[in-house]
Amino acid sequence: MDYIFSVGVFCAFFFAVLLLGKKPKALHDRILMGWLVYLGLALGIYLLSSSALFAGMSHLPAFIVSLFLLHGPFLYLYTTTLTSGQQRLPRSTALHFLPFVAFVLYLLMASQGHDHAAALSLSHEATAEKLPLLFVVLLLLTALSGPIYFIVSIIKVQQYKRNCMDSFSTIEEINLNWLRILLYIFGLIWTLLTVVAVTHHIFHYSSTRFCIDGLYTSLAIFVVLVGYFGLNQREIFTHYQVPENPVEQSAEPASDNKEKYSNISLSTDEMQHYVERLKDYMAMEKPYLNPDLTLPLLAGELNIPNHHLSRVINEQFGQNFFDFINGYRVEEVKRKLFDPALAGFSLLGVAFECGFNSKSAFNRIFKKSTGFTPSEYKKAHPRP
Repeated sequence: MDYIFSVGVFCAFFFAVLLLGKKPKALHDRILMGWLVYLGLALGIYLLSSSALFAGMSHLPAFIVSLFLLHGPFLYLYTTTLTSGQQRLPRSTALHFLPFVAFVLYLLMASQGHDHAAALSLSHEATAEKLPLLFVVLLLLTALSGPIYFIVSIIKVQQYKRNCMDSFSTIEEINLNWLRILLYIFGLIWTLLTVVAVTHHIFHYSSTRFCIDGLYTSLAIFVVLVGYFGLNQREIFTHYQVPENPVEQSAEPASDNKEKYSNISLSTDEMQHYVERLKDYMAMEKPYLNPDLTLPLLAGELNIPNHHLSRVINEQFGQNFFDFINGYRVEEVKRKLFDPALAGFSLLGVAFECGFNSKSAFNRIFKKSTGFTPSEYKKAHPRP
């Protein structure tokens, strides 16, 4: 077990050093760097907790548990800045760290009195004394902070995905599936081990060491994964134009859009005019052939406000921007499969000519649209 913790400590500081040398660094990179340093220190303290270095510190286990109050805020701030592109944190950010500060101050004050300090035990075998009420409240707050922050972070990632689907026609390089998967896995582990810890104190099953070992083992693995993926995450909002009103963008069904666009004044005649302009432009200019087409870019070419174009696509076509544009690309592929000028092209070559820029995206979108893989469709529709 100590070997896993040692690897986690090394990886945390190693990735932090790599991020230090990354240029340019966005705000989410700086938060990740601070997060990794914290994770490295937390794992290091836990690794050395049984050594002579911390001998006589009876409240050390409680302090180690208090460190978990920092994990949720770092995760939330990293997710928020990564999905929003913001470059400055609001002053209210400090509020996320107040529970940890309160827990540490409480432990420092409690450690001054021997009798009170003896009651701050995480093991039901260690003392027969009743745990102080404030200590119990802080422990419960620590246990709940993980799931709460994980849920809020997952919501942020889901909102980001919806915004992307309504703003970009290609999302392969800006999706955060890796972060969402890590959130689900670690959130599940945290919740399960919290249940085990509560069961331990109520029914005296397992042990405190087992619970904390499980959390820190998960943390060590999490360090490696988040460090690797975070280091390789490209700066999203440098390469892609941010929509004017990203909060208004959504992949919701058209039937749910009336309330969403209730504050946007657009008459029936204007709506129909925009629909015709959009249809004509898509047919004549074929902007979907540009693999980097975005909602703001198309809106600029049509001289239509972003939110108006988004409303037209959502309400009149019943689609988000991503599906709308890729639907045209699929139809273009189906036409060009029989184009003599492209007779020597592979299926992927034809896809690239039609605006797709990755094989995985092409295969997934084409099958979703037609019910066939590209090769199956070609066999079912031989060249005339």
